Amino acid sequence: MLQLGIKDLAKYPFLAETGEYLRDKGFNLEQLGHPDWQPIVEKAYGRIVVATTGQIYGSAIEDFENIDSEILSFVIAIVLLKSASIPTLIRRFSLAEARRAERYLQQDLLQNKKEMKLELPLKIMQDLFAVKVMIKDEDFVISVSDYLKRAVHFHEKEWKLINRKIEKGFVFLTAHETVRLIRKELDGYINSKIQSVDTPSIPDSFRERVSDLVLLSKKFSDYVVVSSEYPPCIKHAIEVLDRGENLPHSGRFMLATYLLSKGQTTDQIAPLFKNAPDYNERVTRYQLEHIAGSSGKGIKYSCPSCDKLKSENLCFEIPECNGIINPIQFGKKRATNA
Repeated sequence: MLQLGIKDLAKYPFLAETGEYLRDKGFNLEQLGHPDWQPIVEKAYGRIVVATTGQIYGSAIEDFENIDSEILSFVIAIVLLKSASIPTLIRRFSLAEARRAERYLQQDLLQNKKEMKLELPLKIMQDLFAVKVMIKDEDFVISVSDYLKRAVHFHEKEWKLINRKIEKGFVFLTAHETVRLIRKELDGYINSKIQSVDTPSIPDSFRERVSDLVLLSKKFSDYVVVSSEYPPCIKHAIEVLDRGENLPHSGRFMLATYLLSKGQTTDQIAPLFKNAPDYNERVTRYQLEHIAGSSGKGIKYSCPSCDKLKSENLCFEIPECNGIINPIQFGKKRATNA
């Protein structure tokens, strides 16, 4: 049986072994409500705040001042989130923590491959997500069926099976691609951990930070009107963002170029992205200004054609789309035929 060290639990605090470790150490919710533990409550709150900015919390394990506090900050963070019960914050946190774990998984795969000490990263992928990863030469390989189940969530051409190296029913991947493939499941797993937390009563010291989370969530609650005149591809992109789900880069580019072509400003478009799990205001505005041609080389980008969107699985064609070759023609063609 694989024995996990305390540093492993700090890297992957969502594992079941974390609960066993904390119980063995005698930690409980009532104890963590004592004033002496307030710094860790603040650390947990800060961990959530970092996630809402679209950044990844943490640093190298070697830099952690107190490994127990790293583990406890995750546990308290999910208690705070469950108590606040704000879906947007939970989605942002679970995605940020999935990306954090992804970084450590990639490091473990690369560093431990040379020493053939891959039990932990491979165990996480197989036990939690039923993905059997093996090593062949310098690459990692998984079965075609496992690959297809997960690659369907990616729209970029490099993820299409036809563009992958395949031998005897196995797809070849880099360490980065291997862990990137399970991000959605890892995100869902952490999200389910938060949803399953039982918080009948939380310490008074937690309540102030729960109230702060409610206030924090208001910055992500802008109401966006979806016009009935938008083509289905644009409506779908807006709905994905509104649900707090991830829209691929190609989808974000399509949405921005379409709305800019309709005369909307970057200030009007930016709030659409606030619910994106990896939202970062500074990065979003920079990218919008670049697409609009108001920064960089001053090139204003055009909305991709319908054929291009079809190739990227971003097209959701309806009868009213007949006869158009670009989303910006939607409605105009229909009005002409009326």
